[in-house]
Amino acid sequence: MAQGFTVWLTGLSGAGKSTIAQALARALEERGLPVEILDGDVVRQNLSKGLGFSKEDRDTNVLRVGWVCQLLNKHGVVSIAALISPYRDTRAKLRTMIPRFVEVYVHAPLEVLIERDVKGLYKKALAGEISNFTGISDPYEPPENPEVVCHTHEETVEESVGKILAYLDAQGWLSQD
Repeated sequence: MAQGFTVWLTGLSGAGKSTIAQALARALEERGLPVEILDGDVVRQNLSKGLGFSKEDRDTNVLRVGWVCQLLNKHGVVSIAALISPYRDTRAKLRTMIPRFVEVYVHAPLEVLIERDVKGLYKKALAGEISNFTGISDPYEPPENPEVVCHTHEETVEESVGKILAYLDAQGWLSQD
């Protein structure tokens, strides 16, 4: 059985994590790889229901998802996690937990994210209606050495996915041996 790996997409709300996750999953499935997406919004409704947005709760959420990714990888499944995961120290813990781990920084400038804001969250956060909103009233610590950076305000989804696939291919993780 081929070994699984985890692609961890981190970035602010609206940067394109879920969109890239879906497109990447399709590309990997076309190559015959078993794939599971763990999307932040879905995880919060199911696996992490009841957690708030304190640093401790955010870290617990991220580490729970990391544990699921590790478990899936152990059974040959590729995990794609699309979570804001705002803190560097918690993402560093993921690296120690998950042997085949790829950090992808999904980035767009704040002003672009505010323009894209389909859910209206930035508007509410800027108006003080949402507290602890990452990137506005709560910190986001960008990765210092991610394996891949996707600039979603400058590249298409296909270009972003292409960068990730190129990295995975260079690691030899796309072949099924």
